[in-house]
Amino acid sequence: MTSNSTQNVDEQLHVVMFPFFAFGHISPFIQLSNKLSSHGVRITFFSIPGYVSRIKTLLLPKPTTKIIPLQIPTIQGLTNTTAGTSDLPPSEHGNLIEAVDLMQPQIRTLLSDLKPNFVVFDFAQYWMPSLASELGIKTLFFSVFSAISGAYITVPARLTGSTVTVGDLKKPPQGFPVTSNARLRTFEAHDFLFMFRSFDGGPTGYDRVISGLSGCTAIVMKTCDEIEGTYIDFMKSQFRKPVLLIGPLVPEPQSGVLDEKWEYWLSRFETKSVVFCSFGSETFLNDEQIRELALGLELTGLPFLLVLNFPANADAAAELARALPEGFTERVKERGVVHTGWVQQQLILAHESVGCYLCHSGFSSVIEALVNNCQLALLPLKGDQFLNAKLVAEDMKAGVEVNRRDEDGHFGKEDVNEAVKKVMVEVEEEPGKSIRVNHEKWRAFLLNKKVHDKFISDMVAEMKAM
Repeated sequence: MTSNSTQNVDEQLHVVMFPFFAFGHISPFIQLSNKLSSHGVRITFFSIPGYVSRIKTLLLPKPTTKIIPLQIPTIQGLTNTTAGTSDLPPSEHGNLIEAVDLMQPQIRTLLSDLKPNFVVFDFAQYWMPSLASELGIKTLFFSVFSAISGAYITVPARLTGSTVTVGDLKKPPQGFPVTSNARLRTFEAHDFLFMFRSFDGGPTGYDRVISGLSGCTAIVMKTCDEIEGTYIDFMKSQFRKPVLLIGPLVPEPQSGVLDEKWEYWLSRFETKSVVFCSFGSETFLNDEQIRELALGLELTGLPFLLVLNFPANADAAAELARALPEGFTERVKERGVVHTGWVQQQLILAHESVGCYLCHSGFSSVIEALVNNCQLALLPLKGDQFLNAKLVAEDMKAGVEVNRRDEDGHFGKEDVNEAVKKVMVEVEEEPGKSIRVNHEKWRAFLLNKKVHDKFISDMVAEMKAM
């Protein structure tokens, strides 16, 4: 048998990766690329120039893997140095959707030259199935979100009339698993209305996802039956086509060492005593939320590292000074740090002093917390995060969600304190114990390398069969 390393290029599967231009989307595409290339698959990765250097550092360096920078169409606010959504204020993210649509001639030319077996595409490229089909290329819609969010929002059963209201979204779609308690609160349903609005006169986000899922050859989902079986089954019943499950793409342990500054600070505290609080690079809190969060962390009495980010072009120092409570920095200086900007998240979560991760419930962040044995306190702020939090807290019973007010999502310092204490303080009550037991069960599953390798080898086998 020919090994992967010496496999004839003509016999290799060749896959083009084409994620949307936001790093929360690009990152899972990179992880999947690395898993597939390790199984002998040839990878060509499409992205805009502003992201290429970052992608290059994260893709496994293989002679059969390459990156092709795409030319950005002339659209106000976009240049060839734009690095996706992270370089734009949220109000201009729609420009990237428009840019994706205008790239169709460019993509057609590239695919005609490359002649890959498959294109793995994202929600924005709803036109990809028909374009690729004309060229004899199969398409895989890669859903980078959890199955619960897809099952609740982006299934044909969700749209029962010409418009979708808050009241509609507070209820699950017809046929949704009866075993699930997932329901949206009023403020969460309001947030999800953006999925049913048009981008610059084009299709809505919902229409794009449904078109992509309906038109593709097969659906790829970043999850597994063990975690989301009932939601996956519902998705299968809605779209009636092959679904390739690749597992939650557990990240490899990060190489390198933690910055000396953070190593020194974290090492001052007892094992599993520090609360790490971060919301990713593109989820932003308002002044009131920052104030209540900071006061809540102070109230816990535990050491904490709070990382806050602000939209592109904002003056982070000025924003922070305005939002933090008066006297807060002085009161917590011995046990609390507030930081703006990038940090080595995986290495911080892996540090022996960190025992809790208070986060926005991004699914990749949840997985990182579980594998690093950090208890989960969940504060979702937008979109799929709301449903991820319900999955973790209610289905998996592996974390606690911060209590919020139904109509506007308000939370107070006591709500933050209560959620952190529930997962951090050892108590005799059954709920607290069961969270820790379930957390450990999921951690063992996620660290089983054989199981996760099999997800990818099964996917490769199914792609070859297609």
